[in-house]
Amino acid sequence: MLQPKRVRYRKTQKGRIKGLSMRGNTLEFGIFGLKALEPSYITARQIEAARIAITREMKRQGQVWNRIFPDKPLTKKPAEVRMGKGKGAPDCFVAVVKPGKIIFELDGIAKTVAERAIRLAMHKLPIKAHFIVRKDYDPTA
Repeated sequence: MLQPKRVRYRKTQKGRIKGLSMRGNTLEFGIFGLKALEPSYITARQIEAARIAITREMKRQGQVWNRIFPDKPLTKKPAEVRMGKGKGAPDCFVAVVKPGKIIFELDGIAKTVAERAIRLAMHKLPIKAHFIVRKDYDPTA
């Protein structure tokens, strides 16, 4: 699973997810992509589940790029623990995703296969997203 090799701070503050994605909002590598429509945290497990769903549907043809990385530690207190006694232990790593962010990019496969693969990946993620195609895409090529 994806996680940073080391982090500067073991426990980070929550912060708020405001505004649109200013970076990583255009297709850079592939022809097809999965674009986020709402803000959320996406865990490393969810990213990996979506990636596996895509590669299985593509039958390992073409190429997949993961454009997000879970670098924010999320803490959680154990179940049935009383209030207080400090912040919980780090539980998982999440990627902060804002609307407009490209999550995955695909290339080297037919458009119908890419649509199916992206639809399967969408079911693994906790946000609304949609399938996008590069502007200069030529289906005959």
